[in-house]
Amino acid sequence: MSSDSPSIVLRDQKHVYLSTKDVDTGAKLVVGFTSPLDPDEALRIRRKIDRHIMPLMCALYGIQFMDKTTLGYASILGIQRATNLTTNELGTVFYLSYLLFEFPQNLALQKFPVGKWMSINIFVWAVALACHAACKSFAGLLVVRLLLGACEGSITAGFLIVSSMFYTRTEQTLRVGYWFLMNGTAQVVTGFISFGVFQINTKGFEPWQWLMIITGMITVILAISFWFLFPDSPTNAWFLTPDERAKAVQRIKENQTGVENKHFKMEQMIEALTDPKTWLFALFSALNNVPNSLTNQQSLIIASFGFSVLQTTLLSCVPGILEILTIFTGVRLAAQRPNSRAYVGAMYFVPSWFGILLVNLLPWSNQAGLLVGQFLAETSVPGFVLSLSWLNNVTAGHTKRIVTNAIMLSAYCVGNAAGPLMWKDQYKPRNHVPWAVIGVCYVACPVLLLVIRAVLVRENRIRDAEPDDASEEYVIERITEDGKRVEVNIDKEFLDLTDRQNRDFRYVL
Repeated sequence: MSSDSPSIVLRDQKHVYLSTKDVDTGAKLVVGFTSPLDPDEALRIRRKIDRHIMPLMCALYGIQFMDKTTLGYASILGIQRATNLTTNELGTVFYLSYLLFEFPQNLALQKFPVGKWMSINIFVWAVALACHAACKSFAGLLVVRLLLGACEGSITAGFLIVSSMFYTRTEQTLRVGYWFLMNGTAQVVTGFISFGVFQINTKGFEPWQWLMIITGMITVILAISFWFLFPDSPTNAWFLTPDERAKAVQRIKENQTGVENKHFKMEQMIEALTDPKTWLFALFSALNNVPNSLTNQQSLIIASFGFSVLQTTLLSCVPGILEILTIFTGVRLAAQRPNSRAYVGAMYFVPSWFGILLVNLLPWSNQAGLLVGQFLAETSVPGFVLSLSWLNNVTAGHTKRIVTNAIMLSAYCVGNAAGPLMWKDQYKPRNHVPWAVIGVCYVACPVLLLVIRAVLVRENRIRDAEPDDASEEYVIERITEDGKRVEVNIDKEFLDLTDRQNRDFRYVL
């Protein structure tokens, strides 16, 4: 039977037979759990999971951001002079490659073991990063930036899948925030690394080349660590005992999204493409990331205020510190206040509005004020972080989640690819046109978050008014240790149903 359609056979009015390929991979592990998991035991297992996967996730997300933004720091260390090109061109190339490979990467993450697939991508991108140092022309840099974009497409998508496998909805909000705020940490670390390599004076090897070699070596070490230490799923996590694996799966039962299903289901892909909330999240993602071009531009903008290379390098660390603080406070607020994701995300756009006004209205001589405006303009990051975990929380069905993540991250690429194109020489030094575009995006984004919330509230009300359909029992055939075939009941939460198919599913807000 094709994996495109569910192999369900109705035996009578009460029982529904299912093929094992149609149910979640965690279904067999939780057979026999008839009582809720002890809260203390659940907490112990969660802490054990945190200890083993969060340090690796945080380290990788920080390093991937560091690697991605090395181009911005290299621009003030001499790469533009050495290669006769602009960071705008390469910034767009990177995200176009990311966009091109986003769907294939998500499909590979469903087909292959998640941890191993990410490890391979990390290694390839580490080699490509180090190869930047050997490039002296646009053609060479084009190839390595294409490779970086293609490989990075697996990381955020893979982390969203892993977060949904191991954590409850509230925990996902916090943990997505924790690994995402490593972007800010990376900005600070890269700033100091750039300051260090600026002091290196070697004949025939420039500081920007040392920056690429150092960050490439760090990434190779992390790729090797990931291969051996990062789990593919709670069903086979090396650091959990067989009993703990079952409890880890039982712990996320409340998500009603299961762990994963390795079979691609065409009907779930079609549902993802026809679900309005998929495209609302995608539009938000695209608009929210047009201003992300500030990341690679900020060193050049700060330098244009009249600061030296040394001052610019150190001042470029400040947005990283702000990102850490805003993401940490944003996800904590959203986790502590039920159904507040849209409100919290929208709130963090307000300081950005003031920052944009300062940058555009203050006189060019007011360096301190322009700096404050530049920094405030980048405080809206919690909105995007919350949207990532929110989309993960309101999407069920593994294939559907894979497709919606791909669409969301493809839109992220579109925004990031478009952003660098607006920083043109004719707009310098005030760059009023790019800042106006950023202002429009930052007005539209909070509105979109509130629209998404209204759509989900309406759907929850419709479901609350529907009759309960808990009369059916779902059954799969299982082979016992002594070789006997037995029928076992499967909880609805582990049927790999989509959020539309499972009418008991309620959207978190």
